[in-house]
Amino acid sequence: MSSDQQYPYDPYGQSYQPDPHVTQTWEGQTWDTQYQPTVQQGRPVQPPQQPPQPAAPYPTGAADTAYLPPVAASGPYPLPPETQAVPGAYGAQAPAPAAPARAGAATAATASTAGPAYNAPTTLGNTRVTDAQRARAEGRSPIIPPGIQPAGLTAVLGLLLAAAGAAASPYVLLVPLVLLQAVTAAGWFRLNGMWPARQGIALAFAGGVAADVVLVAAGREHAPAAIIGTLGVWVLLTLVLQLRSRAGADERMQGLMATVASAALTILAAGYLAAEPDAVVVGGLAVAAATVARALPLPGAASVVVALLAAAGAGIAAAGFTGTGSGGGALLGLGAGVCALVGLRVASYDYPSRFVHMTAGVALPLTAAAPIVYLLGRALV
Repeated sequence: MSSDQQYPYDPYGQSYQPDPHVTQTWEGQTWDTQYQPTVQQGRPVQPPQQPPQPAAPYPTGAADTAYLPPVAASGPYPLPPETQAVPGAYGAQAPAPAAPARAGAATAATASTAGPAYNAPTTLGNTRVTDAQRARAEGRSPIIPPGIQPAGLTAVLGLLLAAAGAAASPYVLLVPLVLLQAVTAAGWFRLNGMWPARQGIALAFAGGVAADVVLVAAGREHAPAAIIGTLGVWVLLTLVLQLRSRAGADERMQGLMATVASAALTILAAGYLAAEPDAVVVGGLAVAAATVARALPLPGAASVVVALLAAAGAGIAAAGFTGTGSGGGALLGLGAGVCALVGLRVASYDYPSRFVHMTAGVALPLTAAAPIVYLLGRALV
């Protein structure tokens, strides 16, 4: 504690030192603002003891308790008397008049005296409102197609699958298929707003690789049992891992559904290994053509029609290099094109990011077409 807090303030610059052998006792009012002690050359004179005064009666009216001290215009609290400069005293100068307030300050002061003013409500500060919710509230569509760059990557991957299918070797087909499964696993988790989800992505990708290994070992004739058996094992494994999680119930359920769906899509992509090589060629070319045609700047309905026609035309063109025939090639290409458009629609939903477009937007058209390529390939080839 400083000395100016221990002893009263002396306007003449001398500190007040009380006698340590004298004990002072205050009764009644403990401070008299009207009395100023006389200061001598030496030790200051002790102020005389005030006689005890009767306590004031407790105020009973609300008006007696509503008194507030006047506030000076220079600030929220009045200055003490000793700090106010007196003209001509000890060389002090009179304070300069305050500068006139600007028009904006005067207007604000007038508005504050008139009453509180409130601006219009806004939701700009609400960070929980997503782009999709804002788009729905404004009447806009939350659908954004992936665009031409993901379509080009899908076309390249489809051409790789078609070329590997033309080679009629499951080991050659494994190279683009494993890449497709990796992009599918990562894109599905990001599409569901889960990132990073390394354990879930690794688990789903491992399921796809396990299905590939089982298919290569068992052969095409045992493809349904291999795919369904691998899917059942991975669903059970995912359930066990989610039960061991310490997250909340809602988070565990969301993670369980996303992991099961991602593993199922990744395992179903192994259907290209189970399909006939000619069907893989037709399906890869049809998905590539449909995806690129859908990315062209055309109206919605016209773009869908053009994409389906391009898929059927690609199937007919591929039929000349395979034994499917023109009719079978057109039907297989049309089915693959429909599945490709469904995959593009899923990857376009709810304002996805560029990362979603470059993963799910690339892989889902080909992944969604794998079951139809297997089924129609067995029926038509």
